[in-house]
Amino acid sequence: MVCGGFACSRNSLAALNVLYILVSFILIGVAAYGRLSAIVTSLTLVGSLIACGVFLFFIALTGLIGALKHHQVLLFFYMIILFLLFLLQFSLACACLAFNSEQQQDLVERGWNLSSDATKNDVQNQFQCCGFRDQDLLNGSLGHPPCVKVNLGCCHDSDAICCSGNSNGTKTCPCDKCSEKLQMQIHAAFKVTGGVGLFFSFTEIFGVWITVRYRNQKDPRANPRSFL
Repeated sequence: MVCGGFACSRNSLAALNVLYILVSFILIGVAAYGRLSAIVTSLTLVGSLIACGVFLFFIALTGLIGALKHHQVLLFFYMIILFLLFLLQFSLACACLAFNSEQQQDLVERGWNLSSDATKNDVQNQFQCCGFRDQDLLNGSLGHPPCVKVNLGCCHDSDAICCSGNSNGTKTCPCDKCSEKLQMQIHAAFKVTGGVGLFFSFTEIFGVWITVRYRNQKDPRANPRSFL
């Protein structure tokens, strides 16, 4: 049977969903490994990664069962959800690739302000930086938001107070701003995220197309005359 027939469409759709299941396991595994090895201490971040992995797993499982059983209802809902994911992911991927450096910094700063203390603590310890755009975030009277309490190595040889939450610091913090330390990482992260998101969005639209084609094909095994 030539490719494009019933068997080829079924096998292609099944293989695509097996790939999605593997990706979901990778997401869950990376989140669990990062939490157990204390690389990431933010439970919100770990929970978000695991939730994305579980959601992708169930969507892929729905598509796999629908492909193997040629189940019209499952394939219909799978097609609709996959198309909505394509629209969302394609839009976000294009936005990531189109952002300039200043827009990237502004977006990350908003995420920084909404992040938990544990997440900020992780970033400041890993990159040895203090605050995002302001180095001395000491108290609310200076107009700065309160910073997390973190013992930075770059402060050990100075009597300046950095990211401590105290209000009696008078000297300039010797630590770099996190916006400066993370500039290259932020730019690379946006490009990689946009590229990977664009790639997977095309696999999703391929999944929608092959699902529509597969639903409209007749199972040759359902015709008794095909075995005569």
